[in-house]
Amino acid sequence: MNICALIPAYNEEKTVSHVVTITKSLPEIKRVIVINDGSDDETAKVARMAGAEVIDLKKNSGKGAALKAGFDECNAEIVIMLDADLIGLKKEHIYSLVNPIINNEYDMTVGIFNEGRNITDIGQKISPHLSGQRALKGEILNKIQNLDNTGYGVEVIINRYVKKHGQIKKVRLPDLTHVIKEEKRGFWQGLKSRIKMYKEVLKAVFFFFLD
Repeated sequence: MNICALIPAYNEEKTVSHVVTITKSLPEIKRVIVINDGSDDETAKVARMAGAEVIDLKKNSGKGAALKAGFDECNAEIVIMLDADLIGLKKEHIYSLVNPIINNEYDMTVGIFNEGRNITDIGQKISPHLSGQRALKGEILNKIQNLDNTGYGVEVIINRYVKKHGQIKKVRLPDLTHVIKEEKRGFWQGLKSRIKMYKEVLKAVFFFFLD
């Protein structure tokens, strides 16, 4: 079975190597692709050194555009999506996401942080549809249009489409968390990025229509 992992990344040189290394350790995953979304740090170099294929976007185009570039490249039966800023990722987490798809029990899984850190656990309990950790069938993914225009709303759109056309399973990911924006970029810049994310999510919720 052709399984591809996509890792969108913007200035994630500190964490992307671990995410790539763990993902590549699963023999079932044939390709690990990092989409470097116009980073101005060493994200691309670090990802390549860890063994990932890297797609370099010349400018920061948003998470939707980054994932669309990865989708177009991988052409897989099953696609795994992972954030590049994960802390504590283990092989078991990825198997929890992908096995229900391999076994044809569900069309998509969505990973929910559990007992990682309160600040990220609470956020995912409030809005699980925003989780960047998921696996889904490529045949469904290929039918979703205009993902490159969705920015941080990309997970909302994918979630809505699969809910309409298939079956979704939420999967607990124990002891997994990620670096929040305020930690990466400082409080004010991180807050600015968070507000941008919420705006793009709300745009996807209220103004993006699917067939």
